[in-house]
Amino acid sequence: MQKDFFQYQAKTTQFAAGFEVESASGSYIYGKNGKKYLDFVAGVSANTLGHSHPKIISAIKNQADKYLHVMVYGEYAQENPVALCKLLAENTPEPLEVTYLVNSGAEAIDGALKLAKRFTGREEIISFHNAYHGNTHGALSVSGNEYHKREFRPLLPLVDFISFNEEEDLEKITEKTACVILETIQGAAGFLLPAENYLIKLKKRCQEVGALLILDEIQPGFGRTGKLFAFEHYGIVPDILVMGKGMGGGVPVGAFLSSREIMESLSHSPKLGHITTFGGNPLIAAASLATLKEVLESNLMAEIAEKEELFRSLLVHPKIQNINGKGLMLAVNLGSPEFTLEVAKRCMENGLVVFWQLYRNEFLRISPPLNISKDEIKEGCSIILKVLDGM
Repeated sequence: MQKDFFQYQAKTTQFAAGFEVESASGSYIYGKNGKKYLDFVAGVSANTLGHSHPKIISAIKNQADKYLHVMVYGEYAQENPVALCKLLAENTPEPLEVTYLVNSGAEAIDGALKLAKRFTGREEIISFHNAYHGNTHGALSVSGNEYHKREFRPLLPLVDFISFNEEEDLEKITEKTACVILETIQGAAGFLLPAENYLIKLKKRCQEVGALLILDEIQPGFGRTGKLFAFEHYGIVPDILVMGKGMGGGVPVGAFLSSREIMESLSHSPKLGHITTFGGNPLIAAASLATLKEVLESNLMAEIAEKEELFRSLLVHPKIQNINGKGLMLAVNLGSPEFTLEVAKRCMENGLVVFWQLYRNEFLRISPPLNISKDEIKEGCSIILKVLDGM
């Protein structure tokens, strides 16, 4: 299988691991080599409830027994997609109410950008240096790392960039601006948090000039920071909320959520302002609904702060410079990309899956399932410390 993987499946790097997976359950991935690996990455923040969670598996099986795809998005009323959208509306603040279900976070970003341009009638978009929003042409256009963009130009025109947490840059948001798009917590840049009151001042500036604020919660959403969405920590409500990754608990899904007034602008002039064949797929919606219910009805979010503190108390070592992030999205600064990649490799050899940040490879990513146990946290941290001791 590994030989066929390297021969027939397209790669995103020239150093793919090719690790052969046999199965996965809870916080562990089992390889065809007979070994098990504690997972501190959760599919890059996607497996909110770990691997093969029984409630998600049951929901998928139940829906599969009824029907799969029956019609393109937005035409038929289907139980799981409708219930998912309703539950999201009930658990987000006003005026957020209407959800557009799509296939990925990147598609949700593209849809949100189109929605903002359509509603405001404006063309200019403001994003942030070092932002990461995905790799479709639209999402890449508003991502803020030129190394990842320059070979794919031309991208969207009229996109300008400002600096995260720099208040003086807010003056660049004007009456020409359709929207400002921002990760609530900057992910690829090393899990950087907004400064105190920064998001409040950003939202105020958007309101002053009539621009819409789009918050990208593809990574921190669905409980990862201890709130259902990270913006709830910061005293604001976005005009458009984008989600993905952990929303599906391990299946491909994305969505953007807004007010009824804003969202209705996609339905006319022209009609089919955004269209997706498989968005709102009933099988995917079943998994996402089961994930959302478990996050809301369990004690998982209440435990996040304690688990974060456990990670921070255990990961103390001379070779760890600092730890960024919030909740169970933590970035451990090991000083250099080369050192971090070697640490990740040796952790894997010792039975622990860790990864690195896309733009800042000196940061070791820790984004485990929300239901990881304290004993599993201790087990994984001991492996990291053992590896660091040996380097």
